[in-house]
Amino acid sequence: MLIDALEVSAAIVALPTVAAHFHLTLTQAQWLVTAFAIGFGGLMLLGGRVVARHGARPVYLLALLVFAAASLAGGLTDSFAVLTATRFVKGGCAALTAPTGLAIIATGYPQGPARSRALAVYTLFGASGFTTGLLLSGVLAEHSWRWIFLAPAPTVGVLFLLGLRVIPRSRPPAARPAGYDLAGALCFTTALAALVTGITRLTDHGWTQPPVLAPLALALALLAATALIETRTPHPLLRRSVLAGGQMLRAAVVAACLNGSYLGLLLVITVQLQQHQDRTPLHTALALAPASVPLAIAALHSGHLIARYGTRRLITAGALPPCLGYLLYLRLPEHPGYTSAVLPTMLLVAAGFVLAFAALNTQATATLHPADRAAGVALYQSMVQLGAVLIPAATAALLQSHLPPHGPAPPSAYRPALWLITAVGTAGLLAALPARTRRTAPHPA
Repeated sequence: MLIDALEVSAAIVALPTVAAHFHLTLTQAQWLVTAFAIGFGGLMLLGGRVVARHGARPVYLLALLVFAAASLAGGLTDSFAVLTATRFVKGGCAALTAPTGLAIIATGYPQGPARSRALAVYTLFGASGFTTGLLLSGVLAEHSWRWIFLAPAPTVGVLFLLGLRVIPRSRPPAARPAGYDLAGALCFTTALAALVTGITRLTDHGWTQPPVLAPLALALALLAATALIETRTPHPLLRRSVLAGGQMLRAAVVAACLNGSYLGLLLVITVQLQQHQDRTPLHTALALAPASVPLAIAALHSGHLIARYGTRRLITAGALPPCLGYLLYLRLPEHPGYTSAVLPTMLLVAAGFVLAFAALNTQATATLHPADRAAGVALYQSMVQLGAVLIPAATAALLQSHLPPHGPAPPSAYRPALWLITAVGTAGLLAALPARTRRTAPHPA
C-alpha cells in the first residue's frame, strides 16, 4: 500500500526533471503519472479475478517480483517509451497486490481486535505512502531522477522475502470463477489509453483534426465493446448486482473527483514552482507535504470518526474544503507566497481527505451483498484511478496550451487548468450531497 501510493506522488514531483532530461513537453511527460493509473485502474477488476482463481499468496509474490524488475528497468533505461511501459507494468502489479492485501489480512488474522489492528496499520501505511513519495522524490531528484524509480526495487525485494515467511498458505477456493474475461479488461484498459492520447493531443491539434478524433473515436468504440462484452460473457468482471448499489457508485464518483482534482492541483503547483519559479524538487515536495501528512496522522482514528458521525456526513463535509481551497488558489497573485496561497490550499485539501477518505471506502461496500463486496471494492478502486487518469492528462494539456515555454508565467496562464480542477471538485461536492428522500403515496389496503 505504501509503495503504490509512493509511485503516484513521486512521479508528480519528478515530472519536470524527467521532462527536461528527455526534452519532453508537459503532455508527453504526464504519461509518467497516467500510465501507472491506467495499469492500476484498468486491470483492477482482472486482478481480483486472478486472485479468486489462484489464491492471494502466489499472486502477491509474483506481482512483487515483476514490480521489482519493472522498477530496475525503468530506472536504468535511456528511453522514455520504455520508462512509460514500466510505469504501466507497475500499475498492473498494483492491480494485483491491492486486492490481495485485504485478502491476506482476512486469512491471516482472526476477526476481532487482531484484525482491527492489522487493518489500522494497513490504512496507516497507505495514507503515509503519499507523503513518503513526495519527500523521497524530492531528496533523490537532487542527485538523479533514476533513483526515484530504482528506489522501490530493493524495498519490494525485502517484502518478497518477508512474504515467503509470513504470508499464510491457503488453497484457492473450491468455487472458482470459470474464466478471466481478458477481453473485457483489455478493451477497457486500451480505451483509457486512447482517451488520454486524444486529450493530450488537443494542444497541438483542434477537436476536428484526425490525430484527436481517431483516438477519441477508438476510446468510445472500445468502451462500447467493453459494455457489450460484460453483458454477454457468462462470467463478467462487472456484475449487475454490483452496479445496482447506488451508495457505492456515489462514493466512487466522489472519490474519483477528490483524487483527480487533487492530483491535478499537485501538477499545477509542481510546474509553477519548478519550471517557472526555479524551485528545487525538494522544496516542491516540502510545499506539497501538508496535504498528505494530516491524513497519515488521522488514519488510525478514522474508525472513531465514522462511528460517531456516520459516513454520509463525513463525505459531505469532506468534499467542501477542497473546493474552497481550489477557489482560493484561483485568486493567484503574480508571485504567490507559500503562506498566503500554497499552504492554505494544501491544508484545505488535507481537511477534505481526513474527513472523507475512510468514510468513502466504508460507504462503497456498506450496502453490497457479501458475495459482491470483492467486486465492489475493485470497481470502486478502478473509478478512483479513473480520476487519476483523466484529470492530470487534461490539466497538463491546459497548462501546455497556455504557459510560455520558458520564464515566468502570468496568473491567467494557470487559470484554465485551475478552473477545470475546481469544476471537478465541485462535481464531487454535488455528488456527495445526500439525495432527498422521495415520499411515495401509501399503498392502499
